[in-house]
Amino acid sequence: MTYRVCFVCTGNICRSPMAESVFRARVAEAGLDHLVETDSAGTGGWHEGEAADPRTVSVLEEHGYDAGHVARRFQPSWFARLDLVIALDTGHLKALRRLAPTEEDARKIHLLRSYDPGSGDDLEVPDPYYGGRDGFEECLEMVEAASGGLLAAVRERLEGRAA
Repeated sequence: MTYRVCFVCTGNICRSPMAESVFRARVAEAGLDHLVETDSAGTGGWHEGEAADPRTVSVLEEHGYDAGHVARRFQPSWFARLDLVIALDTGHLKALRRLAPTEEDARKIHLLRSYDPGSGDDLEVPDPYYGGRDGFEECLEMVEAASGGLLAAVRERLEGRAA
């Protein structure tokens, strides 16, 4: 049975496609790509149908990640098929919890940086959209730092399903 993870940010052109790409690479490196499906979306539909921000694409490609992406808006009906919904900041977390049809669905929502033991109390991945390229590099560093812990959590859940 496939384990499905969806990353969510505001417009689905910066942070969430970056997180999706990095996590997909970690899943493949772990040999779990046949068991884990990775996706992303935005809380709003402003950029639906668009590619990722060119700065996101550039940073991902420079670091060896796939940058193919088409933006879309998160739909409440998706909760039924998702196992984990990963918010990139607390605004997204709150918006997703409002969309969750049930308490069980709301429990599927977590902040990405909660999987990074080094993040301390700062669980936000700041929106790089209105800044320069350095913000996109910082975003990538945060995403990469959290991806290992997220992968460990997903691996644990997969092992729990198999038991």
